[in-house]
Amino acid sequence: MIKFFKRFWNYITAGANQKFNEKADPKIQLEQAINEAQDQHRRLKEHAANVIAQQKQTELQLNRALEHLGKLNANARQAVTMADQAAKSGDAAKAAEYTRAAETIATQLVEVEASVEDLKTMHYNATQSADQAKAAVATNGQLLQQKLAERNKLLSQLEQAKMQEQMNKAMSSLSETVGQDVPTLNEVRDKIEQRYARAKGMSELTETNVETRMVEIEAAAQNWEAQNRLDKIRTELGIETAAPATPVAATAPPAEAPAEPEVATATEPPAEGTQATGSF
Repeated sequence: MIKFFKRFWNYITAGANQKFNEKADPKIQLEQAINEAQDQHRRLKEHAANVIAQQKQTELQLNRALEHLGKLNANARQAVTMADQAAKSGDAAKAAEYTRAAETIATQLVEVEASVEDLKTMHYNATQSADQAKAAVATNGQLLQQKLAERNKLLSQLEQAKMQEQMNKAMSSLSETVGQDVPTLNEVRDKIEQRYARAKGMSELTETNVETRMVEIEAAAQNWEAQNRLDKIRTELGIETAAPATPVAATAPPAEAPAEPEVATATEPPAEGTQATGSF
C-alpha cells in the first residue's frame, strides 16, 4: 500500500512539473539558470579561497620552522664549539655545561627537523590543492562566460520566436473564416468582388438595352439636323460650309441625308443695282 501511494505521488509530481514547465516563462527560467550558475561559481571561488589560504598558512608555518631550524643548527654548532674550547683549556665544568646545552639543542633540532618535514608535506599538498582550485575557478569562469553569452543568444531567439508567433497569429486571423467576431480579409474581398461583378453585369445589360440605343439614335439624328440647318444658313449667307456631319449610331444604319438645294456660287461681283438694294 505504501508503494502504491509513493508511485501515485511521484506520478502527480511528474504531471505537475510537466504542466509547470509548459506554462512557465522561458525568460524567467533562463534567468534562474544563470543565477544558479553564478551562485555556484561564487561558492567555488570561496572554497578555492579557503584552500589557497590554507596553503599560504602552511607556507608561513614552514618558513618559521625553517628559520627556527637554522637558529638551532647555529646554536648547536656554537655549543659544541664552546664545549670543545673549554675542554681544551682544561675547564671540565664549562665543557660539561656546554655539552649538555648542545645535547638539549640537538634534541630540539631533531624535533624541529621532523616538524619541518611534516610541514613540507603539508605545504606540498596544500600547493597542489590550491593549484587545482585555481584551475577549477578559471575553468568554471570560462563556462560561466559561455553561459552568459548563450543567454543573450537565447534571449534574442526568444524575442524572435515571440515576434514570429505574433506574425503567425496575425496571418491566421486574416485567413481564418470560421468562429471570428469580425469579417476576415477573404470574406471582405469576396463581398467586394461579388458586388463589382454584379455592377459590371448590370452595366452590360444597360449597354445592350434597345431603349438606350433608340435614345442614342434620336440624339444623333437631332445633332445631324442641327448641323444641316447651320450649313443651310451659312450657304444662304455665302459662308463656306464645312463637311456635312453624319449621324453616329451604334447599331442602326445612318439615316439618308436629304438632298441639299443647289445654290449657284457667285463668280462675278453683283450688279450695282443689286449691291445698292442690298445696302438699303
